[in-house]
Amino acid sequence: MANPDPSRWDTLEWKRRLETFGQDDRPILASGPQGQLDAICNLGELTDKGRETTLAFGKRLRHLYVDQLGFMPRDIQNADMIYLRATPIPRALESMQQTFWGMYPSSSRGVNFPPPTMLIRNPADETLYPNDGNCRRFNQLSRAFAQRTADRWNHTKEMDYLNTLISKWMPGGSRVAVDSHPRLSGIMDTINSTLAHGPATRLPKEFYDQKGREIIDRIGVEEWFSGYKESGEYRALGIGALLGDIVSRMVGSAEGNRFDGRIEVSSSDDNPSADTGIKFGLSGCHDITLAAVLASLGAFEGERWPPYTSHIALELFRRGDEPSSLPSLSATSSATSSGRPATSEPPQKTLWSSLFGRVFRGDGEKQSTEPGPAEAIARKPTSELKDEEKDRLKEHFVRIRYNDRPMVVEGCKATGKHLEGDESFCTLAAFKEIVDKFTPKNWKEACAWNLDKPAFPERVEPAGI
Repeated sequence: MANPDPSRWDTLEWKRRLETFGQDDRPILASGPQGQLDAICNLGELTDKGRETTLAFGKRLRHLYVDQLGFMPRDIQNADMIYLRATPIPRALESMQQTFWGMYPSSSRGVNFPPPTMLIRNPADETLYPNDGNCRRFNQLSRAFAQRTADRWNHTKEMDYLNTLISKWMPGGSRVAVDSHPRLSGIMDTINSTLAHGPATRLPKEFYDQKGREIIDRIGVEEWFSGYKESGEYRALGIGALLGDIVSRMVGSAEGNRFDGRIEVSSSDDNPSADTGIKFGLSGCHDITLAAVLASLGAFEGERWPPYTSHIALELFRRGDEPSSLPSLSATSSATSSGRPATSEPPQKTLWSSLFGRVFRGDGEKQSTEPGPAEAIARKPTSELKDEEKDRLKEHFVRIRYNDRPMVVEGCKATGKHLEGDESFCTLAAFKEIVDKFTPKNWKEACAWNLDKPAFPERVEPAGI
């Protein structure tokens, strides 16, 4: 709230109640199962269960990166070393806030801790989820792949089985189908949400039939994510801009320059590049973000739809005997159930978890001179790198953990493209080369290209290679 003193802001505490239509269109208050009037969630908002599980996830991150690895500090005076971003969807921001609070509760933040910078984009610029609402070409592609799934599955014995289970509850006695109203993926969302929230929200038991749920999940994964596995254009428009940003900050971290993300979150307006480098990134996103990232890297084969409170950790490591100031980024989905415990130990004594941080020697001194804007690699394609630029990426490795399970990128399996003895540690150079292939140079322009072209490539363009 505005204050007569322009240097200060006041706060106003308030509570919200939801109003809806009643009989004869009279306004009535929405209520919970026991008649509760306060703290009622609107459609798609984060529930209390979601707050509990994302808070618990933040505590797990603290246990891993603070208590076990000693990588992140136990107490912080500001959040300048942490990159925070969320989509404009409220539940994504709330999930990220709860996770941050779990990782750094009030007892671990300084008395004069300033408000952390949390980055949010205009929906038209959002790349933290596949943005079919603001990218015309991606909208075409996603609709085409969804229709292909409908054509494949609508008249199969599997769909007949689903109809024997739940068609009696479809509006107007309509048939359950991939593209029915509601869509099959929407029915899946409702099933998963009610399973996460106990008996008071449950649907009839037929919706929870194990065979039926497996069919729905398999079809949903194909409808939403098969495009990333088969089409380079789909990958580029759906998730390429986000992965390009992540790799750019990884490279900035390896080079030790301001392209690691510190400019965006700095508390200093005058000289942001003088602030500490980014050590940890946390992004509040969505299940479709996580699956898109994994599928585009060829690491989603045989996977089910991401459960609530799923996350991906993209970690950058540097080979060496001394710990560097390189950290980890975790992207959390805006969701409402917990994943598995974090891993207990770093995989190698000579490697330290890292992403988005500057490179330091053991004595804390910066290892390399920061390149200027023209010299920094940033988002320069691998094919355009000079030999000395490629050398800056050496001895750095990228690992992806999905719900604390290491994932292997297909293109990193070849000799020389991963850490000896562990294919899950992809060299930064190989990882960048793979992502470069579907990182758009100008996402908005690309969204307006090829509108008169077929949606499907002439042949399958495999992901992750």
